[in-house]
Amino acid sequence: MQIEHLTTKANGAAFHVARAGKGPPLLLLHGWPEFWLTWEPVMQRLADRYTLIAPDLRGFGDSDKPPPGPYGPDGHAADMLALLDALGVDKAGAVGHDVGGPVLMAMARKAPEKLPGLFFFDFVYPGIGPRFGTPDRLNLIWYQSFHQMDMAPALVGATRETCRAYITHFLKSWAYRKDAFDDVLEEFVDNFLKPGNLAGGFAHYRASHAPRVAMMEGKAPSLPPISVKTCVRWAEHDPLFPYEWTDRLGETFSDLDAAMFSGVGHFPHREDPDRAAKEIADFFQRIGWK
Repeated sequence: MQIEHLTTKANGAAFHVARAGKGPPLLLLHGWPEFWLTWEPVMQRLADRYTLIAPDLRGFGDSDKPPPGPYGPDGHAADMLALLDALGVDKAGAVGHDVGGPVLMAMARKAPEKLPGLFFFDFVYPGIGPRFGTPDRLNLIWYQSFHQMDMAPALVGATRETCRAYITHFLKSWAYRKDAFDDVLEEFVDNFLKPGNLAGGFAHYRASHAPRVAMMEGKAPSLPPISVKTCVRWAEHDPLFPYEWTDRLGETFSDLDAAMFSGVGHFPHREDPDRAAKEIADFFQRIGWK
């Protein structure tokens, strides 16, 4: 598989995009602590059927950085819709994980006509509600508060060793298959040591803080369900977002196919790329995006 690396201007910023394959376009949106490279195993397995478009979200990888302060799902959604336009893509199937999930939800609310189908791995959605902040979760979500502190990028990025230790902690503790990122770990460290990338990723948590507090307090705004055809495959062993939290997905998505993805943790696309690619391809074939 040959990967083409583009820099594309959209929505007032320059975005790095990794593109490969042929066929109907699929947009792949990464989470944190990730960037486009997290999708490479899936891209290898789908390049014979789809044109894979894997951008670095604003603040991540080699894309431009947002100004200091919060930059969350609504901003990223506007970026990605503008990016599709800049790439000449009228419609694209879309796959999101972690941070990419709320971005896809915002995209589907802004421009459902551009998205024939949505595919999600584990992500935050409104139905999680107060469970996100219960006492048993506090030792798992501490980083979301830390990321909002001005000193966080300087502390994490003080040396290569501190950055490696920090990023490795999440890639291994959230995974069930602990070696999922071993082959690219140093590339991930290189990525987050680039100027602005730690602060750029942390900006998501600043933007998401108030909405998540509202969600935990039961004060999130009531929105109509997203009507775009949706598939969710939620990891069996995700310590961050337990599978039990899928029980209210039907309140957010009206046309939903949801099931457990067994034998993996928070990163199904890295931990079992063969099955992840098959689940993605099977869904988009079922809905006629092929």
